[in-house]
Amino acid sequence: MRIAICTGGGDAPGLNAVIRAVVLSARHRGWQSYGIQRGYEGLLSFNGVVPLGSAAVRGITHLGGTILGTTNRGNPFRYVMRDDEGAEYEVDRSDDLVAAFHASGFDALVSIGGDGSLQISHQLWCKGLPLVCVPKTIDNDVSGTQRSFGFDSAVSTATDALDKLHSTAESHDRVMVVELMGRYAGWIALYSGLSGSADVILLPEIPFDMDKICEKIRSREAAGRHFSIVVVAEGARPKDGTVELVERRGVGTVDRLGGIAGKVARTIEHHTGKETRTLVLGHLQRGGSPTTYDRLLALRFGAAAVRAIADGDFGTMVGLNGPDITRVPLEQVVGRSKNVPLDCDTIVTARQLGISLGD
Repeated sequence: MRIAICTGGGDAPGLNAVIRAVVLSARHRGWQSYGIQRGYEGLLSFNGVVPLGSAAVRGITHLGGTILGTTNRGNPFRYVMRDDEGAEYEVDRSDDLVAAFHASGFDALVSIGGDGSLQISHQLWCKGLPLVCVPKTIDNDVSGTQRSFGFDSAVSTATDALDKLHSTAESHDRVMVVELMGRYAGWIALYSGLSGSADVILLPEIPFDMDKICEKIRSREAAGRHFSIVVVAEGARPKDGTVELVERRGVGTVDRLGGIAGKVARTIEHHTGKETRTLVLGHLQRGGSPTTYDRLLALRFGAAAVRAIADGDFGTMVGLNGPDITRVPLEQVVGRSKNVPLDCDTIVTARQLGISLGD
């Protein structure tokens, strides 16, 4: 048995742990493993297939990033090409990918990725490609699993930043507005904001009212608390507005979110008179070593993916459900983003602690 491993989309702490678990679990069965470099680009645009033995994955569990590289522009169904004048256009190269996969002698694929990669995997599965998926996103917005690896590490990074911001905010009597990743799901903002003792947490799931936010800051001022910490998810939006975009990107990619922290900060400063600063944590949330929780979850996912291949259970995604790693059909996963439930215990806890959610 020859297994190919592919990592697509943004990087996340724990990717290397998944790769190591797949390679060693496959070797335990006498199988060979190969890595496809830079997503599907390794099969479509260059000879990017590398053998992965035990030596290649030794000592990588604690490393961030991915030894295979990754890309956000490798969708074979919307592959970006350039004409003679440099203009970009899209073509469907999925048949080329399937042909290259079989020409390489592979028997199965372990596809590690988030929502976009899972949709691509489902389409490839429908074309007959034997694959098993592993959910990867720091945003924790993939349906079919309670947690995705990388989320705990991102929350830890964000919480650590909030801890550090408290001292400088209090020293200068400032309002600090911190923008966190998550796209259209507020998991990172909610978990780190609550853990980091934020005063206001703004989520994509709850359109916010600036008057409510300023009211919270004024009430803290009146109580002698002359600083405030505001956490805002990059996909948060006001009741009467839309999500901020940093950049509308080219073909074959998704728009980049960002800028909402600046908008919130300017409004707070204008309406309260408080000196307000912003911090966009950005890709720091993706970097660094995975936490113990993410390392263990990633290793469990990788080993479970190999077990699924051994059972011939293709077209599935491994996921954490309860204490167990289960398998979920891809058709039950794709197109179903997992958002923060408004009645969940964590939301209730935040409200009971007096945290404003902007509503």
